[in-house]
Amino acid sequence: MTITKAIWRLPRYPLRTASLFALTALLLLTTRAAASPRGIAVEQLEALQERAPALGPIHAVLVSRDGRTLLEHAFDGPGVNQPANIKSLSKTVQSALVGIAIDRGAIRDLEQPVVELLGEHLPTEIDPRLEAVTVDHLLSMRAGLASTSGTNYGRWVTSEDWVAFALSRPFVDPPGARMQYSTGVWHLLSAILTERTGASTLELARRWLGEPLGIKFPPWPRDPQGIYFGGNDMLMAPRDLLAFGELYLQNGRENGRAVLPSEWVELSWTPRTRSPWSGHDYGFGWFITELGGERVYYGRGFGGQLLHVIPDLGIVVVMTSRPTPPSAGGSYVRALHDLVENHVIVGARTCDAGNASAYEGSEDSRWAGC
Repeated sequence: MTITKAIWRLPRYPLRTASLFALTALLLLTTRAAASPRGIAVEQLEALQERAPALGPIHAVLVSRDGRTLLEHAFDGPGVNQPANIKSLSKTVQSALVGIAIDRGAIRDLEQPVVELLGEHLPTEIDPRLEAVTVDHLLSMRAGLASTSGTNYGRWVTSEDWVAFALSRPFVDPPGARMQYSTGVWHLLSAILTERTGASTLELARRWLGEPLGIKFPPWPRDPQGIYFGGNDMLMAPRDLLAFGELYLQNGRENGRAVLPSEWVELSWTPRTRSPWSGHDYGFGWFITELGGERVYYGRGFGGQLLHVIPDLGIVVVMTSRPTPPSAGGSYVRALHDLVENHVIVGARTCDAGNASAYEGSEDSRWAGC
């Protein structure tokens, strides 16, 4: 069943203003394809590049607008074209694989119960309430199961069977209730992808995203059963993350070819729940907020791995940071959001307002077009 049909099988969520905004922005993008690419004021990009290292352990920052890279800089760690551990930003990438799997019929629809999909990976004894947990609940982390993250993470990843451990967590909420941040539910999705397609999550990432986008997916860790870690520890180069963000900005298309169903972009950016820590809305692997009055969709990973997409401005921002403990903390992530708000968005508006005449004729291609 295609997503177009499957969407109507979903429970009706309130159609918030944000959802309408996102759809409108996506439609506007199609009319801009033939227009001249817009720029970002040079002094704002230079200020971002100067300020970023003082905030925390940043490794790289890339900024594009209307498909053109305007800033690309490596401060430390792997270069912009070298694989980096993107931590839980993996969830955002994995969400795309699930959307493609639904579109290709490997998964029936978002309401399909998880117990129907796990095959031999489903333990013989399960809590009957698991029968009410759906693909939708896993993607939005509303399965109701106690988390495998935080203080439970070590016990989970040292267990003999990660899938069984995640499924055996006690229910702390009914399925479909509030968000319980848990990487374990994303690992269940990786197991489902493998079970339903007969291919590993690595193979699917390479085939469904890597080949059409021209990006690389090196192998990342697997569980004791050989299932690739779902929702964590993917390896992607910052440039490849930028290309992935552009895919969503272009409504799932790459050079006119449909790589990701356009309906999946809309579904992924529709709020399903809210983070109890940041207060930001959450869809399918994407957080949703406002920065500088602009609707922003972003994925994030431990330590400061961030992918921002700002549809109405045609902007994608990638930031990678040291992925190992100690964590730079929530204040560091807020500071990175501030860089996007105070420099990228402000710089784009400066160009759009026609205040960038000083940069006309610049010989530096990174700053051209403003």
